[in-house]
Amino acid sequence: MANHKSALKRIRSNEAKRVLNRYQAKSTRTAIKKLRALTDATEAQTQLLKVTSMLDRLAKKNIIHKNKAANNKSKLTKFVNSLAA
Repeated sequence: MANHKSALKRIRSNEAKRVLNRYQAKSTRTAIKKLRALTDATEAQTQLLKVTSMLDRLAKKNIIHKNKAANNKSKLTKFVNSLAA
């Protein structure tokens, strides 16, 4: 167990950050699944903007890798464009 005050504080803050990061990542995955389930092109387009923003935020904070965010955004954009066609 940690002996220093700063180490104990670091343990507490790391746990708080871990919980928040997991929540944000899970809610983004859920939003992606909901977007993939849509069949209406206009609704999917508005949802795509929200999901893209969520992915960018996660990548910026290094919760997910930037290439993973880019791959997800690319695939989702293709999906939404296929609905419009």
